[in-house]
Amino acid sequence: MPHLLFKLNGVPDDEAEEVRALLVANHIDFYETDAGRFGISLAAIWLRDDGEPERARQLLDRYQQQRFTQARARYEQQLRDGTAESQLQRLRRQPLRSLLLLLALIAVLALSTLPFVMWWH
Repeated sequence: MPHLLFKLNGVPDDEAEEVRALLVANHIDFYETDAGRFGISLAAIWLRDDGEPERARQLLDRYQQQRFTQARARYEQQLRDGTAESQLQRLRRQPLRSLLLLLALIAVLALSTLPFVMWWH
């Protein structure tokens, strides 16, 4: 029976490519499914019946820990250098997105509280 190893939805291309390379380098038999035309299916890397799920999971866990450690070190270096992007800089870089998110937040709050406000009157 196939084993789900790694979901690809929302995964950066470089990370997915590194996971594929890791599996190939360790001779682990796998295949991929994509999200489909409408993006509602499960994009993932699956192990075939004889894909050694325990060994593959150990390799993937080790890889993800290394990736996390590298990303954390890179972020801490950016903080020390003063080059890390702040929330305000992100808002300024994407003003339309920020405005739409704010409007969506207000709409959700309004819809959530409207029944209670109407009930008191």
